[in-house]
Amino acid sequence: MRRFVRVLAALSVVHAPAVALADADLQFARSKQCLACHQVDVKRVGPSFTAVAERYAVSPGARQYLAGTIRDGSRGKWGAIPMPAQPQVSAVDAARLAAWILSLAGQPDVPASESSHGLEVPDS
Repeated sequence: MRRFVRVLAALSVVHAPAVALADADLQFARSKQCLACHQVDVKRVGPSFTAVAERYAVSPGARQYLAGTIRDGSRGKWGAIPMPAQPQVSAVDAARLAAWILSLAGQPDVPASESSHGLEVPDS
């Protein structure tokens, strides 16, 4: 029993920082008003962050592409409702949001210089 408790305690120490980081990223997205139109795993006005991550995670340059889309907006990629530009979100903050969104697919962002396969995403 003691061994079980020690293993459980060790796992909580390892797992707790990851949960705290995920919560921090979600709070950051909330602070940038992203959750007004998006949810993590459910479509709202716009697609879920998970759906975005699954579509773009394997694409070369996906982080830069999504960061540009956050700041510049988009049309016709997810249906009739356009995503309005968010110029108040800095380029650094947009890159942080894009990295977090991509992390939801469990796939690393593939830099354009390291891959020539998969869906090509234009760089902004």
